[in-house]
Amino acid sequence: MKENVIVTKTFDFALSIVNLFVQLKKENEFIISKQILRSATSVGANVEEAIAAQSRKDFIHKMSIASKEARETKYWLRLLDKSNLTSISMSNYLIEIEHILNIITKIIKTTQEHSLK
Repeated sequence: MKENVIVTKTFDFALSIVNLFVQLKKENEFIISKQILRSATSVGANVEEAIAAQSRKDFIHKMSIASKEARETKYWLRLLDKSNLTSISMSNYLIEIEHILNIITKIIKTTQEHSLK
């Protein structure tokens, strides 16, 4: 079976965020870290749901939710990056969420274009 890049990327990203969450808890950062954990793990969960979609419309809907969760994750990461709540660098996480957003956006656009044919 061929590897699904977005499934792999979102799973690996969620796993890295789980590890970040553990590190942030050690630094006594509980508020933003919980928000990041929720939104970042939701990206991959929605991508997985999209894979099992019942129609193209359902697929686009689930991928759109994944996109919204990715954007929310990016927001929380930027907020954590610009605040002085942690010494952990957010740059790699921000780069990866941007890659994920670009892929999801391309998937949605391509699927919408094929729906019009």
